[in-house]
This record gives sequence, C-alpha cells and structure tokens, in this order.
Amino acid sequence: MNEQNIPIIDAHHHFWDLDKNYYPFLSDHYEENFFLGDYNNLKKNYLPENYRKDTINHNIIGTIHCEAEWDRSDQVGETKWLKSIKDKHNLPTAVVAHAWFHTKNAEEVIEKQASFDFVKGIRSKPVVKNKESESYVNYVGTMQDQKWRDGLKLLEKYNLNYDLRIPSWHLIEALQVIRLIPNVKVIINHAGFPWDRSKDGILKWKNSLKVLANEENVYIKLSEFGVKNQDWNFEENRKIILNVIDIFSPSRCMFASNFPVSSLKISFNDLYNNYNKIVKKFTLSEKKDLFYNTALKVYKLDLKIEE
Repeated sequence: MNEQNIPIIDAHHHFWDLDKNYYPFLSDHYEENFFLGDYNNLKKNYLPENYRKDTINHNIIGTIHCEAEWDRSDQVGETKWLKSIKDKHNLPTAVVAHAWFHTKNAEEVIEKQASFDFVKGIRSKPVVKNKESESYVNYVGTMQDQKWRDGLKLLEKYNLNYDLRIPSWHLIEALQVIRLIPNVKVIINHAGFPWDRSKDGILKWKNSLKVLANEENVYIKLSEFGVKNQDWNFEENRKIILNVIDIFSPSRCMFASNFPVSSLKISFNDLYNNYNKIVKKFTLSEKKDLFYNTALKVYKLDLKIEE
C-alpha cells in the first residue's frame, strides 16, 4: 500500500445543485463574515461528477456528506435529494443530515431523518458568538438553551451521531452538552476551527481539545485548515494536525476534505498529498485509522475494504 492508493473515506464533503435546489447562502444571500472570506467561487453546482474529477488521483472508497445549509424550511428535502443522487451515482456513502434542536418539531424531523438508512448523524449548528469577547444577545438556539439541549438528547433514541461545528472559543462550553449524551458519538468538525493562529490562540485551542478528549465518546475531523486572508500554510497546518492527532490518537481522528468549500484555498490533490506528507512516518495501522478506519467505525459504514 503506497501513499497514492491507500483507501480513503472522505469523512466530510458537500454536494449542491443550485439549478434545482435552494441554499440561501449560495443562491441569493452573501455571508459577509464567511470564515474563508470571499466565497463567490462556490456559487456553482458541485455534484458527484465534479467530486470524482477532483479526486481522480486518490483511492476514494466512501464519502460522508454533511448537510450543506439547504433551505431550513424543508430540512428533510436535502436527504431525499441525496438519496436520489446516491441511487444514481453511488455517492455519498452516508449522510449527516440537519435538524433544528430547539424547535417544536425537532423530534418529528429527527425521526424522519433517521428513517433513511444512510443517515448516520445530525449536524445542527448552535447559535454562537462571532468573537470570543462577545456576549450572547439571548440564549435561543445556543448550547445554553434548554430546548436545544432537549433536542440534542433525542439523538440517542434514534441511534444517531452528532456532528459538532463551533469556533474554538466555544469548545469548553460544549463539554457541558457532550456530557448530556455519553452514549452518542460526538464528532468535532474541522479540528475545532483553530482560526486564531497566534501563540496564545493555539494554546487555548489545544487546551480546550485536551479537555474534550477526556470524553470517550468524542472524535474529531482533521479538515478545513483554511484561514481567512492567508494561503493554505503547510508548516502551520502540519503542526496543528499533529497536535490534534497527539491529543486524540489516530483511532479517534479522521481526515476529511470539506470539498468544495476547501477548494477556495487548496486543491483536493494538494490537500491529500499534504496529509500524506504530514503522517509519512506514522505506522500503517495509524494511517489506516486516519484515512478510513475511524470514519468506517464511527459512522457505521457498510463497506468492504480491499487493501
């Protein structure tokens, strides 16, 4: 097994068809504070044929599609559409769907999402502070909202994982809610977003991850290392990736692309070649965990791996 043919389960990516479906942030709204800056290049269809073209040099054996900000008035609509895409293209392998936790129909939506065999989890972004120094305007939809917490706790009933996407300054706060669901696998998205690359910022981020790593049900995605107003920095991101792996161990980490969003900063080919370079000295067993085994187990994928 060499670097180019190691099996890969891409643990986080997106598809969208802007001609047929409605995604507010892509269709008719522009997020001025988008975390990577100008994202106008994302405002075009991204479908399995585009993904396969981007990944042609790599041995992709499975993928996990994460909800992509589809029209929130039709939360199950995205899952239905993805089922039709999977039936036609055999992608994605599995889906992390969306459901608001704090609304009256939370359980109804979660139950409908769970009725699809390929739905393995839910991502419901809590309301967050744009900056660490800010205060909440109110608690509706935040991790402090009791209704939000009640919705989160429904995931155990429906045997679903929780994909947690929050800025690094909310990681310690997340400990409170993670402990409410000890039997639910929690997957931190995008390495906990270490956006503050100052010495102090990285130290705070690392210390927060160390606290969360003490919870046995917490896993983490090694993905989306792009930062606004700067290029993808190999040396900086190498240190970040190795820090995460050291904190969580390979058996609780999974590489992912976050494509097409990450394409604003780096090509898929360069991204995965960089991943390979960064873990070049790791054992084969550790590489297997990082590139596919952790994702295979955490998302309970029905895939046979030929090595």
